[in-house]
Amino acid sequence: MLIPSERIEEYAAILHAAGLRVVFTNGCFDILHAGHVRYLAAARSLGDVLILGLNSDASVRRLKGETRPVNMEADRAEVVGALKSVDAVVIFGEDTAEELIAKVRPAVYAKGGDYTRETLPEARIVERYGGEVAFIPLVAGKSTTNIIERAGRK
Repeated sequence: MLIPSERIEEYAAILHAAGLRVVFTNGCFDILHAGHVRYLAAARSLGDVLILGLNSDASVRRLKGETRPVNMEADRAEVVGALKSVDAVVIFGEDTAEELIAKVRPAVYAKGGDYTRETLPEARIVERYGGEVAFIPLVAGKSTTNIIERAGRK
């Protein structure tokens, strides 16, 4: 389910009031692959509900370069939202998910093992209100960059 960014705080409040353990993660999810699917399943296993913050097309370009995203945000949102591990998707345009984290206030903020607390500005916000930051190991050899590189070889 796609939640408009202006409604995410209200949606999260309903989940919290119901006593559900909310997990939040975010990213580009440009070309969905097995590493993404395993990562999202692991994130979802940390709680009752998984909200996925999806980088907008403009933020993906700023973060990954002018040739990205390969898939537009509406398509990326539809694909990740169809996964059984993802309960809700919210698109955001900032370079970090700090504003979303402050609104959602998840019990757990999940990120890939390529991040550390020091390289993750959202971690400070989560820990400030008593939430947990969980790092999920990456799946070796599974990345969008690898897929794009392989596709470039003819």
